[in-house]
Amino acid sequence: MSAFFDAMGRVPPLLAQHVLLAGAALLLGMTISLPLAVWSARRPGVARVALGAASLVQTVPGLALLALFYPLLLWLSGLVGGGIPALGFLPALLALTLYAVLPILRNGVAGLGGIDPAVREAADAVGMTAAQKLRLIEAPLALPVVVAGIRTAAVWTIGAATLSTTVGQPSLGDMIFAGLQTQAWALVLAGCVAAAGLALAVDALIGLIERGLTRRRRGLWVTGVALLVAGLALATAPLWRHGGERTVVVGAKNFSEQYILARLIGDRLEKAGYLVEYRDGLGSAVVFGALSSGSVDVYVDYAGTIWTAEIKRTDTPPRAEMVAAIGDWAKRTRGVGLVGALGFENAYAFAMKSDRAAALGVTSLDDLVGRAPDLVLGSDLEFLDRPEWAAVRRAYPLRFARTAPYSPTFMYRALESGAADVISAFSSDGRIAADRLTVLSDPRGAIPGYDAILLVSPKRAADARFTAALRPLVGRIPVEVMREANYRVDRDTRKQTPEAAARWLAAKVGLK
Repeated sequence: MSAFFDAMGRVPPLLAQHVLLAGAALLLGMTISLPLAVWSARRPGVARVALGAASLVQTVPGLALLALFYPLLLWLSGLVGGGIPALGFLPALLALTLYAVLPILRNGVAGLGGIDPAVREAADAVGMTAAQKLRLIEAPLALPVVVAGIRTAAVWTIGAATLSTTVGQPSLGDMIFAGLQTQAWALVLAGCVAAAGLALAVDALIGLIERGLTRRRRGLWVTGVALLVAGLALATAPLWRHGGERTVVVGAKNFSEQYILARLIGDRLEKAGYLVEYRDGLGSAVVFGALSSGSVDVYVDYAGTIWTAEIKRTDTPPRAEMVAAIGDWAKRTRGVGLVGALGFENAYAFAMKSDRAAALGVTSLDDLVGRAPDLVLGSDLEFLDRPEWAAVRRAYPLRFARTAPYSPTFMYRALESGAADVISAFSSDGRIAADRLTVLSDPRGAIPGYDAILLVSPKRAADARFTAALRPLVGRIPVEVMREANYRVDRDTRKQTPEAAARWLAAKVGLK
Protein backbone atom coordinates (compact mmCIF):
# COMPACT_ATOMS: atom_id res chain seq x y z
CA MET A 1 0.00 0.00 0.00
CA SER A 2 2.87 2.39 0.76
CA ALA A 3 4.20 1.82 -2.78
CA PHE A 4 0.83 2.94 -4.15
CA PHE A 5 0.84 6.14 -2.11
CA ASP A 6 4.44 6.81 -3.16
CA ALA A 7 3.37 6.36 -6.78
CA MET A 8 0.46 8.75 -6.28
CA GLY A 9 3.03 11.39 -5.32
CA ARG A 10 4.12 11.40 -8.97
CA VAL A 11 0.61 12.16 -10.22
CA PRO A 12 0.23 15.99 -9.88
CA PRO A 13 2.71 17.17 -12.57
CA LEU A 14 1.64 14.43 -14.99
CA LEU A 15 -2.03 15.11 -14.25
CA ALA A 16 -1.44 18.77 -15.10
CA GLN A 17 0.07 17.86 -18.48
CA HIS A 18 -2.72 15.35 -19.10
CA VAL A 19 -5.44 17.89 -18.35
CA LEU A 20 -3.81 20.57 -20.49
CA LEU A 21 -3.51 18.22 -23.46
CA ALA A 22 -7.00 16.70 -23.20
CA GLY A 23 -8.59 20.10 -22.53
CA ALA A 24 -6.87 21.73 -25.49
CA ALA A 25 -7.84 18.82 -27.78
CA LEU A 26 -11.47 19.00 -26.63
CA LEU A 27 -11.66 22.78 -27.18
CA LEU A 28 -10.08 22.47 -30.62
CA GLY A 29 -12.44 19.60 -31.44
CA MET A 30 -15.42 21.76 -30.46
CA THR A 31 -14.11 24.63 -32.56
CA ILE A 32 -14.03 22.35 -35.59
CA SER A 33 -17.14 20.28 -34.90
CA LEU A 34 -19.75 22.88 -33.97
CA PRO A 35 -19.59 25.03 -37.14
CA LEU A 36 -19.30 21.83 -39.18
CA ALA A 37 -22.42 20.46 -37.46
CA VAL A 38 -24.40 23.57 -38.38
CA TRP A 39 -23.25 23.33 -42.00
CA SER A 40 -23.95 19.60 -42.12
CA ALA A 41 -27.45 20.05 -40.68
CA ARG A 42 -28.27 22.36 -43.58
CA ARG A 43 -26.51 20.32 -46.30
CA PRO A 44 -27.14 16.53 -46.28
CA GLY A 45 -24.26 15.99 -48.73
CA VAL A 46 -21.84 17.75 -46.40
CA ALA A 47 -23.16 15.69 -43.47
CA ARG A 48 -22.47 12.42 -45.30
CA VAL A 49 -18.89 13.41 -46.10
CA ALA A 50 -18.11 14.93 -42.68
CA LEU A 51 -19.61 12.10 -40.63
CA GLY A 52 -18.00 9.50 -42.89
CA ALA A 53 -14.56 11.09 -42.51
CA ALA A 54 -14.95 11.44 -38.73
CA SER A 55 -16.09 7.82 -38.44
CA LEU A 56 -13.11 6.69 -40.50
CA VAL A 57 -10.71 8.40 -38.07
CA GLN A 58 -12.29 6.44 -35.22
CA THR A 59 -11.34 3.15 -36.91
CA VAL A 60 -7.63 4.03 -36.69
CA PRO A 61 -6.08 2.84 -33.38
CA GLY A 62 -5.04 5.74 -31.17
CA LEU A 63 -1.41 4.64 -31.05
CA ALA A 64 -1.25 4.44 -34.85
CA LEU A 65 -2.85 7.86 -35.27
CA LEU A 66 -0.28 9.40 -32.94
CA ALA A 67 2.54 7.68 -34.81
CA LEU A 68 1.25 8.88 -38.20
CA PHE A 69 1.54 12.53 -37.21
CA TYR A 70 5.29 12.19 -36.57
CA PRO A 71 6.35 11.71 -40.22
CA LEU A 72 3.64 14.10 -41.41
CA LEU A 73 4.82 16.95 -39.19
CA LEU A 74 8.43 16.11 -39.97
CA TRP A 75 7.65 16.44 -43.69
CA LEU A 76 5.75 19.70 -43.20
CA SER A 77 8.59 21.12 -41.13
CA GLY A 78 11.06 20.29 -43.88
CA LEU A 79 8.72 21.84 -46.45
CA VAL A 80 8.63 25.22 -44.68
CA GLY A 81 12.25 25.22 -43.59
CA GLY A 82 11.81 23.91 -40.03
CA GLY A 83 10.11 25.19 -36.92
CA ILE A 84 7.20 22.70 -36.71
CA PRO A 85 7.67 20.30 -33.78
CA ALA A 86 7.09 16.70 -34.83
CA LEU A 87 7.15 15.39 -31.25
CA GLY A 88 5.54 16.25 -27.96
CA PHE A 89 2.44 18.38 -27.55
CA LEU A 90 1.56 19.17 -31.19
CA PRO A 91 1.18 15.64 -32.65
CA ALA A 92 -0.65 14.51 -29.51
CA LEU A 93 -2.99 17.52 -29.74
CA LEU A 94 -3.78 16.93 -33.40
CA ALA A 95 -4.45 13.21 -32.96
CA LEU A 96 -6.70 13.69 -29.92
CA THR A 97 -8.57 16.52 -31.65
CA LEU A 98 -9.51 14.17 -34.47
CA TYR A 99 -10.79 11.68 -31.91
CA ALA A 100 -12.92 14.37 -30.24
CA VAL A 101 -14.62 15.48 -33.47
CA LEU A 102 -16.96 12.53 -34.15
CA PRO A 103 -19.18 12.48 -31.01
CA ILE A 104 -19.56 16.28 -31.00
CA LEU A 105 -20.29 16.42 -34.72
CA ARG A 106 -22.71 13.50 -34.62
CA ASN A 107 -24.66 14.89 -31.68
CA GLY A 108 -24.65 18.36 -33.19
CA VAL A 109 -26.16 17.10 -36.44
CA ALA A 110 -28.67 14.93 -34.51
CA GLY A 111 -29.64 17.80 -32.20
CA LEU A 112 -30.22 20.28 -35.01
CA GLY A 113 -31.90 17.68 -37.21
CA GLY A 114 -34.29 16.69 -34.41
CA ILE A 115 -35.88 20.13 -34.07
CA ASP A 116 -39.59 20.15 -34.94
CA PRO A 117 -40.02 21.62 -38.45
CA ALA A 118 -43.02 23.60 -37.16
CA VAL A 119 -40.67 25.57 -34.91
CA ARG A 120 -38.53 26.55 -37.88
CA GLU A 121 -41.62 27.47 -39.90
CA ALA A 122 -42.82 29.72 -37.07
CA ALA A 123 -39.42 31.42 -36.96
CA ASP A 124 -39.55 31.98 -40.72
CA ALA A 125 -43.08 33.36 -40.41
CA VAL A 126 -41.98 36.11 -38.02
CA GLY A 127 -39.13 37.06 -40.36
CA MET A 128 -36.09 35.70 -38.53
CA THR A 129 -32.84 35.52 -40.46
CA ALA A 130 -30.81 32.27 -40.57
CA ALA A 131 -28.41 33.67 -37.97
CA GLN A 132 -31.26 34.70 -35.67
CA LYS A 133 -32.89 31.27 -35.98
CA LEU A 134 -29.63 29.59 -35.07
CA ARG A 135 -28.93 31.85 -32.10
CA LEU A 136 -32.42 32.14 -30.65
CA ILE A 137 -34.15 28.89 -31.64
CA GLU A 138 -31.95 26.09 -32.96
CA ALA A 139 -28.89 26.40 -30.68
CA PRO A 140 -30.87 26.50 -27.38
CA LEU A 141 -32.99 23.50 -28.43
CA ALA A 142 -30.02 21.43 -29.67
CA LEU A 143 -27.66 22.41 -26.85
CA PRO A 144 -28.48 19.55 -24.41
CA VAL A 145 -27.83 16.99 -27.17
CA VAL A 146 -24.60 18.76 -28.19
CA VAL A 147 -23.36 18.83 -24.58
CA ALA A 148 -24.01 15.09 -24.34
CA GLY A 149 -21.67 14.66 -27.34
CA ILE A 150 -19.05 16.86 -25.68
CA ARG A 151 -19.38 14.70 -22.58
CA THR A 152 -18.63 11.55 -24.60
CA ALA A 153 -15.74 13.24 -26.41
CA ALA A 154 -14.21 14.37 -23.12
CA VAL A 155 -14.11 10.84 -21.71
CA TRP A 156 -12.67 9.44 -24.96
CA THR A 157 -10.02 12.16 -25.12
CA ILE A 158 -8.91 11.73 -21.51
CA GLY A 159 -8.51 7.99 -22.03
CA ALA A 160 -6.64 8.30 -25.34
CA ALA A 161 -4.33 10.97 -23.91
CA THR A 162 -2.50 8.26 -21.94
CA LEU A 163 -1.00 7.13 -25.27
CA SER A 164 0.70 10.50 -25.83
CA THR A 165 3.68 9.22 -23.84
CA THR A 166 4.81 7.37 -26.98
CA VAL A 167 5.36 10.64 -28.90
CA GLY A 168 7.16 12.46 -26.10
CA GLN A 169 4.24 14.30 -24.48
CA PRO A 170 4.03 13.80 -20.69
CA SER A 171 0.76 12.36 -19.43
CA LEU A 172 -0.55 9.88 -16.89
CA GLY A 173 0.44 7.28 -19.46
CA ASP A 174 4.06 7.82 -18.35
CA MET A 175 3.29 5.98 -15.12
CA ILE A 176 1.32 3.23 -16.83
CA PHE A 177 3.97 2.50 -19.46
CA ALA A 178 6.84 2.68 -16.95
CA GLY A 179 5.00 0.42 -14.52
CA LEU A 180 4.29 -2.17 -17.20
CA GLN A 181 7.92 -2.28 -18.31
CA THR A 182 9.35 -2.59 -14.81
CA GLN A 183 6.44 -4.61 -13.36
CA ALA A 184 5.89 -1.85 -10.80
CA TRP A 185 2.18 -2.49 -10.47
CA ALA A 186 1.71 0.34 -7.96
CA LEU A 187 2.73 2.76 -10.72
CA VAL A 188 0.30 1.17 -13.19
CA LEU A 189 -2.50 1.28 -10.63
CA ALA A 190 -1.78 4.89 -9.66
CA GLY A 191 -1.76 5.99 -13.30
CA CYS A 192 -4.99 4.13 -14.07
CA VAL A 193 -6.73 5.42 -10.94
CA ALA A 194 -5.72 9.00 -11.72
CA ALA A 195 -6.84 8.77 -15.38
CA ALA A 196 -10.12 7.07 -14.47
CA GLY A 197 -10.75 9.54 -11.66
CA LEU A 198 -10.15 12.47 -14.01
CA ALA A 199 -12.50 11.02 -16.64
CA LEU A 200 -15.23 10.33 -14.06
CA ALA A 201 -14.93 13.81 -12.53
CA VAL A 202 -15.10 15.57 -15.90
CA ASP A 203 -17.98 13.34 -17.00
CA ALA A 204 -19.92 14.16 -13.81
CA LEU A 205 -19.38 17.92 -14.16
CA ILE A 206 -20.35 18.01 -17.83
CA GLY A 207 -23.32 15.81 -16.90
CA LEU A 208 -24.34 18.47 -14.36
CA ILE A 209 -24.17 21.10 -17.11
CA GLU A 210 -26.22 18.85 -19.40
CA ARG A 211 -28.94 18.36 -16.77
CA GLY A 212 -29.10 22.09 -16.11
CA LEU A 213 -29.58 22.84 -19.79
CA THR A 214 -32.15 20.05 -20.27
CA ARG A 215 -34.21 21.16 -17.26
CA ARG A 216 -33.76 24.88 -18.02
CA ARG A 217 -32.18 25.43 -14.61
CA ARG A 218 -29.58 28.14 -14.98
CA GLY A 219 -28.14 27.73 -11.49
CA LEU A 220 -27.38 24.07 -12.14
CA TRP A 221 -25.43 24.50 -15.37
CA VAL A 222 -23.65 27.64 -14.15
CA THR A 223 -22.50 25.69 -11.08
CA GLY A 224 -21.26 22.89 -13.34
CA VAL A 225 -19.29 25.31 -15.53
CA ALA A 226 -17.79 27.05 -12.48
CA LEU A 227 -16.72 23.76 -10.88
CA LEU A 228 -15.27 22.51 -14.17
CA VAL A 229 -13.21 25.67 -14.71
CA ALA A 230 -12.02 25.70 -11.09
CA GLY A 231 -11.06 22.03 -11.25
CA LEU A 232 -9.11 22.47 -14.47
CA ALA A 233 -7.29 25.50 -13.07
CA LEU A 234 -6.37 23.58 -9.90
CA ALA A 235 -5.21 20.50 -11.85
CA THR A 236 -2.95 22.53 -14.15
CA ALA A 237 -1.45 24.65 -11.35
CA PRO A 238 1.90 22.73 -11.37
CA LEU A 239 2.49 23.91 -14.96
CA TRP A 240 2.74 27.54 -13.95
CA ARG A 241 5.86 26.96 -11.84
CA HIS A 242 8.73 27.28 -14.29
CA GLY A 243 12.36 26.50 -13.69
CA GLY A 244 13.61 28.49 -16.69
CA GLU A 245 17.04 27.65 -18.00
CA ARG A 246 17.71 25.36 -15.04
CA THR A 247 14.90 22.94 -15.96
CA VAL A 248 16.21 20.04 -18.02
CA VAL A 249 14.44 17.05 -19.58
CA VAL A 250 16.01 13.59 -19.34
CA GLY A 251 14.71 11.10 -21.91
CA ALA A 252 14.41 7.34 -21.63
CA LYS A 253 13.31 4.49 -23.85
CA ASN A 254 10.87 1.82 -22.72
CA PHE A 255 12.89 -0.67 -20.69
CA SER A 256 14.37 -0.92 -17.22
CA GLU A 257 17.98 -0.04 -18.05
CA GLN A 258 16.84 3.22 -19.60
CA TYR A 259 14.76 4.18 -16.58
CA ILE A 260 17.72 3.47 -14.28
CA LEU A 261 20.21 5.45 -16.37
CA ALA A 262 17.78 8.35 -16.71
CA ARG A 263 17.52 8.58 -12.91
CA LEU A 264 21.30 8.31 -12.58
CA ILE A 265 21.69 11.21 -15.02
CA GLY A 266 18.93 13.18 -13.31
CA ASP A 267 20.61 12.80 -9.94
CA ARG A 268 23.89 14.17 -11.36
CA LEU A 269 22.08 17.15 -12.85
CA GLU A 270 20.11 17.89 -9.69
CA LYS A 271 23.36 17.98 -7.73
CA ALA A 272 24.64 20.49 -10.30
CA GLY A 273 21.67 22.75 -9.55
CA TYR A 274 19.25 21.87 -12.35
CA LEU A 275 15.56 21.04 -12.01
CA VAL A 276 14.91 17.70 -13.72
CA GLU A 277 11.91 16.34 -15.59
CA TYR A 278 11.70 12.89 -17.17
CA ARG A 279 10.24 11.72 -20.49
CA ASP A 280 9.97 7.95 -20.23
CA GLY A 281 8.77 5.26 -22.62
CA LEU A 282 9.98 6.84 -25.87
CA GLY A 283 10.76 4.86 -29.00
CA SER A 284 14.24 4.97 -30.54
CA ALA A 285 13.36 7.23 -33.49
CA VAL A 286 11.19 9.43 -31.29
CA VAL A 287 13.78 10.04 -28.59
CA PHE A 288 16.62 10.90 -30.98
CA GLY A 289 14.31 13.28 -32.85
CA ALA A 290 13.27 14.84 -29.55
CA LEU A 291 16.92 15.36 -28.59
CA SER A 292 17.76 16.93 -31.96
CA SER A 293 14.84 19.36 -31.64
CA GLY A 294 15.61 20.23 -28.01
CA SER A 295 12.44 18.65 -26.57
CA VAL A 296 14.76 16.32 -24.62
CA ASP A 297 18.08 17.58 -23.23
CA VAL A 298 19.94 14.33 -22.59
CA TYR A 299 19.50 10.58 -22.84
CA VAL A 300 21.46 7.34 -23.30
CA ASP A 301 21.34 5.61 -26.68
CA TYR A 302 23.27 2.70 -28.15
CA ALA A 303 25.87 2.97 -30.88
CA GLY A 304 24.38 0.23 -33.06
CA THR A 305 20.96 1.87 -32.96
CA ILE A 306 22.24 5.24 -34.15
CA TRP A 307 24.54 3.55 -36.69
CA THR A 308 21.82 1.52 -38.38
CA ALA A 309 18.59 3.47 -37.79
CA GLU A 310 19.80 7.09 -38.06
CA ILE A 311 23.01 7.02 -40.13
CA LYS A 312 21.71 4.08 -42.22
CA ARG A 313 25.06 2.28 -42.22
CA THR A 314 25.20 -1.48 -42.77
CA ASP A 315 28.90 -2.12 -42.13
CA THR A 316 30.18 -3.10 -38.67
CA PRO A 317 33.46 -1.33 -37.82
CA PRO A 318 35.24 -1.77 -34.46
CA ARG A 319 33.27 -0.36 -31.56
CA ALA A 320 35.60 2.56 -30.79
CA GLU A 321 35.61 3.65 -34.43
CA MET A 322 31.83 3.43 -34.56
CA VAL A 323 31.41 5.64 -31.46
CA ALA A 324 33.83 8.24 -32.82
CA ALA A 325 32.06 8.29 -36.20
CA ILE A 326 28.67 8.68 -34.51
CA GLY A 327 29.93 11.64 -32.49
CA ASP A 328 31.20 13.35 -35.62
CA TRP A 329 28.00 12.68 -37.58
CA ALA A 330 25.69 13.79 -34.74
CA LYS A 331 27.54 17.08 -34.27
CA ARG A 332 27.88 17.82 -37.98
CA THR A 333 24.32 17.01 -39.07
CA ARG A 334 22.15 17.63 -35.99
CA GLY A 335 24.26 19.70 -33.60
CA VAL A 336 23.89 16.89 -31.04
CA GLY A 337 26.78 16.45 -28.60
CA LEU A 338 28.36 13.13 -27.65
CA VAL A 339 29.60 13.24 -24.05
CA GLY A 340 31.08 9.75 -24.33
CA ALA A 341 30.50 6.02 -23.89
CA LEU A 342 29.45 4.84 -20.45
CA GLY A 343 31.70 1.78 -20.44
CA PHE A 344 29.34 -1.09 -21.23
CA GLU A 345 27.64 -2.56 -24.27
CA ASN A 346 23.97 -3.54 -24.51
CA ALA A 347 23.81 -5.46 -27.77
CA TYR A 348 21.01 -7.52 -29.20
CA ALA A 349 21.75 -11.16 -28.39
CA PHE A 350 19.61 -14.13 -29.34
CA ALA A 351 19.00 -16.27 -26.27
CA MET A 352 17.36 -19.60 -25.43
CA LYS A 353 16.69 -21.58 -22.28
CA SER A 354 19.84 -23.60 -21.69
CA ASP A 355 18.15 -27.01 -21.58
CA ARG A 356 16.23 -26.28 -24.78
CA ALA A 357 19.36 -25.08 -26.60
CA ALA A 358 21.31 -28.16 -25.46
CA ALA A 359 18.54 -30.52 -26.53
CA LEU A 360 18.48 -28.98 -30.00
CA GLY A 361 22.27 -28.66 -30.26
CA VAL A 362 22.08 -24.89 -30.84
CA THR A 363 24.99 -22.70 -29.74
CA SER A 364 25.15 -20.14 -32.57
CA LEU A 365 22.94 -18.39 -35.10
CA ASP A 366 24.35 -20.75 -37.73
CA ASP A 367 23.01 -23.69 -35.71
CA LEU A 368 19.66 -21.93 -35.31
CA VAL A 369 19.03 -21.71 -39.07
CA GLY A 370 18.10 -25.37 -39.44
CA ARG A 371 15.93 -25.42 -36.30
CA ALA A 372 14.12 -22.09 -36.83
CA PRO A 373 11.14 -23.42 -38.87
CA ASP A 374 9.97 -25.33 -35.79
CA LEU A 375 10.56 -22.49 -33.30
CA VAL A 376 8.83 -19.27 -32.19
CA LEU A 377 10.87 -16.06 -31.97
CA GLY A 378 9.88 -13.58 -29.27
CA SER A 379 11.20 -10.05 -29.70
CA ASP A 380 10.87 -6.63 -28.15
CA LEU A 381 8.34 -4.27 -29.73
CA GLU A 382 10.86 -2.64 -32.08
CA PHE A 383 13.23 -5.40 -33.14
CA LEU A 384 11.30 -6.99 -36.02
CA ASP A 385 11.11 -3.61 -37.79
CA ARG A 386 14.69 -2.57 -37.12
CA PRO A 387 17.63 -2.67 -39.55
CA GLU A 388 19.45 -5.07 -37.22
CA TRP A 389 16.86 -7.79 -37.82
CA ALA A 390 17.15 -7.23 -41.57
CA ALA A 391 20.96 -7.53 -41.26
CA VAL A 392 20.67 -10.76 -39.26
CA ARG A 393 18.33 -12.24 -41.87
CA ARG A 394 20.73 -11.28 -44.65
CA ALA A 395 23.57 -13.06 -42.85
CA TYR A 396 21.53 -16.05 -41.65
CA PRO A 397 18.50 -17.33 -43.61
CA LEU A 398 16.31 -17.59 -40.51
CA ARG A 399 12.69 -18.58 -41.11
CA PHE A 400 10.81 -19.03 -37.84
CA ALA A 401 7.45 -20.76 -37.54
CA ARG A 402 6.12 -17.57 -35.96
CA THR A 403 7.35 -14.28 -34.53
CA ALA A 404 5.70 -12.52 -31.60
CA PRO A 405 6.58 -9.03 -30.29
CA TYR A 406 6.39 -8.33 -26.54
CA SER A 407 7.31 -5.55 -24.20
CA PRO A 408 10.85 -6.36 -22.96
CA THR A 409 9.71 -7.62 -19.56
CA PHE A 410 7.06 -9.94 -20.97
CA MET A 411 9.44 -11.20 -23.66
CA TYR A 412 11.48 -12.95 -20.96
CA ARG A 413 8.27 -14.28 -19.42
CA ALA A 414 7.27 -15.71 -22.81
CA LEU A 415 10.57 -17.59 -22.99
CA GLU A 416 10.15 -18.90 -19.46
CA SER A 417 6.59 -20.11 -20.11
CA GLY A 418 7.38 -21.73 -23.45
CA ALA A 419 5.33 -19.24 -25.51
CA ALA A 420 8.63 -18.39 -27.25
CA ASP A 421 11.63 -20.61 -27.96
CA VAL A 422 14.15 -17.87 -28.81
CA ILE A 423 14.18 -14.19 -27.84
CA SER A 424 16.05 -11.11 -28.99
CA ALA A 425 17.58 -10.47 -25.58
CA PHE A 426 19.82 -7.64 -24.40
CA SER A 427 23.39 -8.43 -23.44
CA SER A 428 23.39 -6.21 -20.33
CA ASP A 429 20.21 -7.71 -18.95
CA GLY A 430 20.65 -9.39 -15.58
CA ARG A 431 17.95 -11.93 -16.39
CA ILE A 432 20.30 -13.70 -18.81
CA ALA A 433 22.45 -14.93 -15.93
CA ALA A 434 19.62 -15.21 -13.42
CA ASP A 435 17.53 -17.38 -15.75
CA ARG A 436 20.63 -19.30 -16.94
CA LEU A 437 19.96 -18.52 -20.58
CA THR A 438 22.26 -19.56 -23.42
CA VAL A 439 23.32 -16.64 -25.61
CA LEU A 440 23.86 -17.71 -29.22
CA SER A 441 27.06 -16.56 -30.85
CA ASP A 442 27.08 -14.45 -34.02
CA PRO A 443 29.95 -15.96 -36.06
CA ARG A 444 29.22 -13.84 -39.15
CA GLY A 445 29.28 -10.53 -37.25
CA ALA A 446 25.82 -9.40 -38.36
CA ILE A 447 25.01 -7.53 -35.15
CA PRO A 448 26.91 -4.23 -34.70
CA GLY A 449 28.41 -2.93 -31.45
CA TYR A 450 26.01 -1.37 -28.98
CA ASP A 451 28.09 0.77 -26.64
CA ALA A 452 25.86 2.85 -24.37
CA ILE A 453 26.55 6.48 -25.31
CA LEU A 454 25.51 9.69 -23.60
CA LEU A 455 23.99 12.25 -25.99
CA VAL A 456 22.99 15.86 -25.29
CA SER A 457 20.85 18.32 -27.26
CA PRO A 458 22.42 21.11 -29.36
CA LYS A 459 21.58 23.68 -26.69
CA ARG A 460 23.07 21.65 -23.84
CA ALA A 461 26.14 20.68 -25.86
CA ALA A 462 27.21 24.31 -25.51
CA ASP A 463 26.50 24.37 -21.75
CA ALA A 464 29.83 23.63 -20.08
CA ARG A 465 28.33 23.23 -16.61
CA PHE A 466 25.77 20.75 -17.94
CA THR A 467 28.30 18.52 -19.71
CA ALA A 468 30.72 18.78 -16.79
CA ALA A 469 28.05 17.31 -14.50
CA LEU A 470 27.69 14.31 -16.81
CA ARG A 471 31.32 13.66 -17.75
CA PRO A 472 32.09 11.55 -14.61
CA LEU A 473 29.71 8.92 -16.05
CA VAL A 474 31.93 8.31 -19.09
CA GLY A 475 33.70 4.94 -18.98
CA ARG A 476 32.47 4.41 -15.42
CA ILE A 477 29.94 1.57 -15.68
CA PRO A 478 31.10 -2.04 -16.30
CA VAL A 479 28.61 -4.36 -17.91
CA GLU A 480 28.55 -6.67 -14.87
CA VAL A 481 27.46 -3.77 -12.64
CA MET A 482 24.83 -2.64 -15.14
CA ARG A 483 23.44 -6.17 -15.28
CA GLU A 484 23.09 -6.22 -11.50
CA ALA A 485 21.38 -2.83 -11.49
CA ASN A 486 18.95 -4.00 -14.17
CA TYR A 487 18.20 -7.19 -12.32
CA ARG A 488 17.35 -5.27 -9.15
CA VAL A 489 14.43 -3.75 -11.06
CA ASP A 490 13.48 -6.80 -13.15
CA ARG A 491 13.63 -9.60 -10.59
CA ASP A 492 10.39 -11.10 -9.32
CA THR A 493 11.05 -10.74 -5.59
CA ARG A 494 12.51 -7.86 -3.57
CA LYS A 495 12.13 -5.62 -6.61
CA GLN A 496 13.61 -2.13 -6.48
CA THR A 497 12.41 1.01 -8.18
CA PRO A 498 14.58 2.54 -10.95
CA GLU A 499 15.38 5.34 -8.52
CA ALA A 500 16.68 2.90 -5.90
CA ALA A 501 18.64 0.95 -8.51
CA ALA A 502 20.19 4.20 -9.78
CA ARG A 503 21.33 5.09 -6.26
CA TRP A 504 22.83 1.61 -5.86
CA LEU A 505 24.58 1.95 -9.23
CA ALA A 506 26.01 5.35 -8.34
CA ALA A 507 27.40 4.01 -5.07
CA LYS A 508 28.76 0.86 -6.72
CA VAL A 509 30.81 2.77 -9.31
CA GLY A 510 31.97 5.38 -6.81
CA LEU A 511 29.97 8.42 -7.98
CA LYS A 512 29.44 11.12 -5.39
